[in-house]
Amino acid sequence: MELTKKTAENPEFKKLDYEGLKTLVQWAAREGWNPGIQDAAVFWATDPDGYYGYYQEGELIAGGSIVSYDGRFGFMGFFIVAPPYRTLGLGRRLWYQRRNTLIQRLNAGASIGMDGVVAMQPFYAEGGFHLAFRDERYERSGENFTLDPHISSFNIQEINEIYPLDMECFGFPRAVFLQRWLTMPNAKTFQYTDNKGLRGFAVSRQAISGYKIGPLFADNASIAEALYRACLNSAPGESFYLDIPVIHQAAYELVKKYRARYVFECARMYLGSPPALAINKVFGITTFELG
Repeated sequence: MELTKKTAENPEFKKLDYEGLKTLVQWAAREGWNPGIQDAAVFWATDPDGYYGYYQEGELIAGGSIVSYDGRFGFMGFFIVAPPYRTLGLGRRLWYQRRNTLIQRLNAGASIGMDGVVAMQPFYAEGGFHLAFRDERYERSGENFTLDPHISSFNIQEINEIYPLDMECFGFPRAVFLQRWLTMPNAKTFQYTDNKGLRGFAVSRQAISGYKIGPLFADNASIAEALYRACLNSAPGESFYLDIPVIHQAAYELVKKYRARYVFECARMYLGSPPALAINKVFGITTFELG
């Protein structure tokens, strides 16, 4: 059906089912966002009530994520309007409805995070979000490396060891997400342990094109480098993408040392108080869609 402003005046705002979330992932792939091939399943398991959109005559025309982490922290992402429905003002309306719905889902005073593309950052600022730091994506081909002997594959039986470091780097507990993220099919998980215990971990998941590394959390730069090399070693010749917080100088130096190519950037923004993050341990953002 040919869309006009009249037909788009009263779209239905409602929660997406799993098929709706998979549609958003398909749209993200067409937009060149290169989602992970298992993202929909993991995202849905994390918060099946966290995806809303507009429907026009039963057809999904726009949507996005408004995920709650136990009411303590929220995250907005996956904000997409289908191409035939753009320039009609739907995106602005949907974004504010999603923001307001997420606020209602959270505890009073809880903060909301998001990663906003450069062009949209002024709009998000109008909606109450302030910029905390820039993120940049870097691409590099996988390569055969000699791995550090402290590196091993992650064992789900050891997941309790990972929670404290993830909490430091994310700011809030997300056990349900981690359990699925660390065990998704087509992903490689690595941990760095020594006589002090777990010192870092990384996940490399298969995307539409190549692999995405995230998170990459480590106590220091040398541990992060060992984990980065393990990820690159897991699929020689394939493309790997790492999203770094630019304010962390050691993360920037890591991608430069390995001659990774800048791809694009966005920025972590927050509504409310930013969480207390050990940013010096964040060498790779987990995901722009769920934080």
